[in-house]
Amino acid sequence: MAKKSYAVTVAGGGSTFTPGIALMLLEEHDRFPVDKICFYDNDPERQATVAKACEIYFHENAPEVEFSYTTDPEEAFTGIDFVLAHIRVGKYAMRRLDERIPLKYGVLGQETCGPGGIAYGMRSIGGVLEILDYMEKYSPDAWMLNYSNPAAIVAEATRRLRPNSKILNICDMPVDLMGKMADMCGLNTWRDLTVGYYGLNHFGWWDRIYDKDGNDLMPQIKEHMAANGYADALSETNQHVDESWVHTFQKARDVYALDPETIPNTYLKYYLFPDYVVAGSDPNYTRADEVIAGREKNVFGACKDIIAKGTSKDCGFEADAHATYIVDLACALAENTMERFLLIVPNEGCVENFDRTAMVEVPCIVGKNGYEKICQGSIPQFQKGMMEQQVSVEKLTVSAWIDHSYQELWQALTLSKTVPSASVAKQILDDLIEANKDYWPELH
Repeated sequence: MAKKSYAVTVAGGGSTFTPGIALMLLEEHDRFPVDKICFYDNDPERQATVAKACEIYFHENAPEVEFSYTTDPEEAFTGIDFVLAHIRVGKYAMRRLDERIPLKYGVLGQETCGPGGIAYGMRSIGGVLEILDYMEKYSPDAWMLNYSNPAAIVAEATRRLRPNSKILNICDMPVDLMGKMADMCGLNTWRDLTVGYYGLNHFGWWDRIYDKDGNDLMPQIKEHMAANGYADALSETNQHVDESWVHTFQKARDVYALDPETIPNTYLKYYLFPDYVVAGSDPNYTRADEVIAGREKNVFGACKDIIAKGTSKDCGFEADAHATYIVDLACALAENTMERFLLIVPNEGCVENFDRTAMVEVPCIVGKNGYEKICQGSIPQFQKGMMEQQVSVEKLTVSAWIDHSYQELWQALTLSKTVPSASVAKQILDDLIEANKDYWPELH
């Protein structure tokens, strides 16, 4: 198929990740030519800071690209080919509460896992559905590539409430880990790997990893994992990785030890070692505070500096390397490349011995008509048991949002492997309801 130029809307224009995505789109122009980029956000002040800086950058480095930003849905979503959605309903102020409230009761506080992830999911569902509906109203042929968190809950909501929508739910965390595996094996990129993978988002395992010649890389990767988890792949190129992430990459060694036949996603530490996570947490300074003091401060500082100087020269902006996965996926849809990606899709027998209605994360082949799942067969009892518990948490959370049900959300929290009892779940829930009264449906 001959290439054309594409129009892209970035939903979440005020995000700290948006400048990196914008620069990535420019860097990948040869294989994914974009002639129109629009930022959309419902927070005009926050978006304006990011967008004005990016506007200067585009003017200096890609004047041929039509750039705009808006809070008007019709303007943002008319005449586009793709929506790249990475919204954070409630921003970092609510993330801080997601993390701190559970810690009051000795339960881990984390962005996408446990009670914090459930709270975030209850906020995200409506926001993602709203953007999806705008896209389908104003550009019904467009595709939405959604990597808004918590992706598992959002994906379950779109499956139930917008089953025929042109949306692909994705996550770049497996790509990051596959990049580390490639480093372990002396390969240049995660694209040099062909993998078998199954699970839920932030809740999965690799059971086959090959290079492009079909050589089995599992023994080599297992050796690294047994020694130091993913931290064996940290190098000078990772010098700016936050300390909390270094601990997570190291802890993967213990997660791996529980089932040395597979390679785990790092997020499994929150479910398998919650006591370890709580013991290492400061309830007065959580990961949200780390991001606010780090990435948030740095990105907005750079944006304000660009605006003040009127130039982006030496601004410190960098393309988001992980976001190249988004361009790969957009290219596959636009150019019918039939490449393999890990997507969050309805199971429907892909994982043979698991709930057919679950939204599973598995390899898929993607072309202009969407995706085709690659069957992963039956999975071991240990992973199946964990996944059945967690998928019930996700389904009950979505049911609670739809039904405005206190009971179902209490059940979701109680079922989470991170919560010790129903009584603790109820205490956390009541605090979360108060904190989220401006965002959640009213529960009864």
